[in-house]
Amino acid sequence: MAKDPYSILGLKRDASDADIQKAFRRLAKKSHPDLFPGDKKAEDRFKELNAANDILGDPAKRARFDRGEIDASGAEVRQNPFAGAGRGGFHPGAGMGGGAGAQGFAFEDLSDLFGGMFRGGGMGSAGRGGNPFGGGGRSAPPPEDSRFILEVDFTDAAAGAKKRITLPGGKPLDVTIPAGINEGQTIRLKGQGGAGPGGTAGDALVEVRIKADPLYRREGRDIHVELPISLGEAVMGGKVEVPTVHGPVTVTVPQGANSGTRLRLKGKGIAASKREPAGDQYVTLKVALPKTPDPELEEFVKAWSAKKPYNPRS
Repeated sequence: MAKDPYSILGLKRDASDADIQKAFRRLAKKSHPDLFPGDKKAEDRFKELNAANDILGDPAKRARFDRGEIDASGAEVRQNPFAGAGRGGFHPGAGMGGGAGAQGFAFEDLSDLFGGMFRGGGMGSAGRGGNPFGGGGRSAPPPEDSRFILEVDFTDAAAGAKKRITLPGGKPLDVTIPAGINEGQTIRLKGQGGAGPGGTAGDALVEVRIKADPLYRREGRDIHVELPISLGEAVMGGKVEVPTVHGPVTVTVPQGANSGTRLRLKGKGIAASKREPAGDQYVTLKVALPKTPDPELEEFVKAWSAKKPYNPRS
């Protein structure tokens, strides 16, 4: 029997949707099979977390679970077909109590027995062989979707890439990361989730997390970088190489460039989508002096400053 999803995620029944999402992300990150290769306990724990989140992370399923219509595995809870019939309805008589009666079958089996008789023997309403108790049989619960969290590098999210994840059963799966995907966006992989009672598989839902990058910063579809340049490059100008998510490019530093001078690389930001054009990359220059003090440079600057003083703060 599946464990209670609230207890698996360490939550109370009045937990908010945000609490559920936060608890699942935190616990799934700690128990992901990729962190514990070959550890069966970690793999089972990850399966439990996914199953719990599949119930509680879906408002409709959560409401049905809270009402007792589905169990912790997501399966339909079998209802008593004679419940609520009132005093004039059917009640188990002597020898047929709530469990197995004198006939050798349980009370719950009566619905199957009657359903089979009415469907096969032409005893249904209007002579069509229908079940007078309605329904014609229980519908199988839908297949389960499986949820995953995938961390990707900034450059892979910006330019697109392929990544491999491991499904709870150990099956590897290649995921295509579309260029320009946003933080928290979910990729749906049809038919790669948990198998339902009928054998039909659900979908795998992969939520993308983008790692912070020490070099790049994203604003909309534009990318910003800070590029150190030497004193000589700032004074004299020159050509320097700049990294982009699409590969390095050469730019011209204008003569007399200062820290804060910004260059624009058109089309070198986030790749174009169906609805939006490609973004740009903005390069902010930063003059960097040598790490080791240079006596010759100090003497030159001292003499130069005495002859041509100026106040950059004026």
